Amino acid sequence: MKDDKYYFHQTPETLCKDIIERIIFKEDDIILEPFAGEGNFYHNFPENIEKHKCEIEDGMCYKNFDYENIKPTICCSNPPYVLDGKNAFFEILNFYSKIKSLERLIFLCNDQCVGSLTPLRMQKLNNNNLFINKITTVNVKKWRGRYYILEFSRQKNESFDYLMKNYE
Repeated sequence: MKDDKYYFHQTPETLCKDIIERIIFKEDDIILEPFAGEGNFYHNFPENIEKHKCEIEDGMCYKNFDYENIKPTICCSNPPYVLDGKNAFFEILNFYSKIKSLERLIFLCNDQCVGSLTPLRMQKLNNNNLFINKITTVNVKKWRGRYYILEFSRQKNESFDYLMKNYE
């Protein structure tokens, strides 16, 4: 049985539905929920879209998904913020920036995740052809704070820029 900590961080189903409602799907999209938890995203994806999920608690790590043969085009999830005791958000984004079939990433994240996206890290993602295209702010009362829906795509967005100097 999963512990309370696991359940505390499950994305509210109503928020999952609202995020999914904002996604414009194409007929041939293949969607992946790589950190499924209870499946609040997965179970609410449109029935006419091919969908897949991973959940480490069920023995399926996102790194072991069959990206080569399944070729997901959209990844939508509330990824874990901490893996092995450190902020893992950039590591997860960097991993997905290298999956060529992915056209869009839609991740729910907190301010620590956004804060981990330094100019140098964003440049690395951009070099892998992954760009922030939209940020939506949300309140999640049970988590006591502001959260962000970050939408990444392969289309460069000139609205986001980075100053690469270190300032004293």
